[in-house]
Amino acid sequence: MKTVLIIAGSDPGAGAGLQQDLKVTTLLGAYGLTVVTALTVQNTQGVTAVHPVAPEVVAAQLEAVLNDFPVAAVKVGMLATAELVHLVAEQLKALNGIPLVLDPVLAAGGGFPLLTADGIARLTAELFPLTALLTPNAPEAARLAGIEVRTPEDLAEAARRLQAMGPRWVLAKGGHLPGEPVDVLTDGNNVYHLPGVRLAAPNHHGSGCLLASAAAAGLAQGASMPEAVNRARDLTAQALKYGLPLGRGAGPVNPYAPFARELARVEVLTALQTAAARLEKEGIEPLIPEVMSNLGYATPYPEGPQDVAAFPGRIHSGPQGLLIPAPPAFDASRHLSAVILTAMATHPEIRSAMNVKFFEGVDELAPLLHLRVASFERGAEPTEVKAKEGGTLTWGVASVLKPGQPPPDLIYDRGEFGKEPMIRILGPNPMSVVEKVLALKNALLVAGRI
Repeated sequence: MKTVLIIAGSDPGAGAGLQQDLKVTTLLGAYGLTVVTALTVQNTQGVTAVHPVAPEVVAAQLEAVLNDFPVAAVKVGMLATAELVHLVAEQLKALNGIPLVLDPVLAAGGGFPLLTADGIARLTAELFPLTALLTPNAPEAARLAGIEVRTPEDLAEAARRLQAMGPRWVLAKGGHLPGEPVDVLTDGNNVYHLPGVRLAAPNHHGSGCLLASAAAAGLAQGASMPEAVNRARDLTAQALKYGLPLGRGAGPVNPYAPFARELARVEVLTALQTAAARLEKEGIEPLIPEVMSNLGYATPYPEGPQDVAAFPGRIHSGPQGLLIPAPPAFDASRHLSAVILTAMATHPEIRSAMNVKFFEGVDELAPLLHLRVASFERGAEPTEVKAKEGGTLTWGVASVLKPGQPPPDLIYDRGEFGKEPMIRILGPNPMSVVEKVLALKNALLVAGRI
């Protein structure tokens, strides 16, 4: 296992600093070594105090690590004072040829200074020449380069100036600029404009630390600089998209999201098979509509239908009972994917759904089963939505799901010309959906409806 030496400050909320760095390096299969440079007093609402670690203690930590462990890459974050910048630079000179990723932490997101003015001067004079990759955001790039940065072109000019000051590569991040974000990567000879997507990411604390430590892990594992940067940017985008709503301010990014998605894929298929076996045992043939049923289940943090599994041949009602002709697979039902993905947009816990036949009186029956019911009218669907293939379900489900309110267990529509009326049953997992389906079947039997 390759090691990454992390030299950074401590964040008690663990969203940034060495705590975030450790999470990222571990997730990426590297081993993080840590040297603490400062103790911050902060939470999601901001930084209120910084206590730099005594230089002799930082020096002792560095000596202890460097005298015992092999180091494949270094990530440097917050250094707090000019004395610590100088000390770290002197110690790292001995690591000739080991890639160093420098995240120039100058201030907190709220403006609280995290490096003194003389510290910034020493950073550029002493650490820049040792740096393989410098990762400033737009405000940091502007301050370090001494120019205004308002556009991607300004950012590229700042990146070129910073690269000329010593770093072999500079990744200047454009997320603070208006419009779609564009990062700039340069080695002095080539300038690469790396486009991104503007995300609604209120929980973004620690994104800079994440990107730098992910790049360091990639370099430690032998990736080229462009490859390490692209991987780090991809992970950062995922972590921002699925940021964690923890605390009362800007919550932390979530680097675990793509790993949770991949780890869940086998569990998703297994849960569907178990739930299908229950359906086959109990028998729900009277609830199968003309277009047949299906049962779907999404991974956590799904990116699209490719992360929602269902039964490719759907669920049939045959002469011998319930028929499920094929095992579950991902991207097997665009209709159920639309229902589940739309539900998860406002209620991430709702990861499973099944469609069943519509029955009149469901509004009166559902409350007796302690099930919440909602409906939408296809006739009210906007023309532009109707013209889009698969847009009806997304529109209809979204129209009845309200953020902050409990989601319905059943969503139905009465259909229209050429469209069969349908009930969609929602739940956190396939077995919970199946239990609701069976409760509905038994109630309909008792009522003499089937």
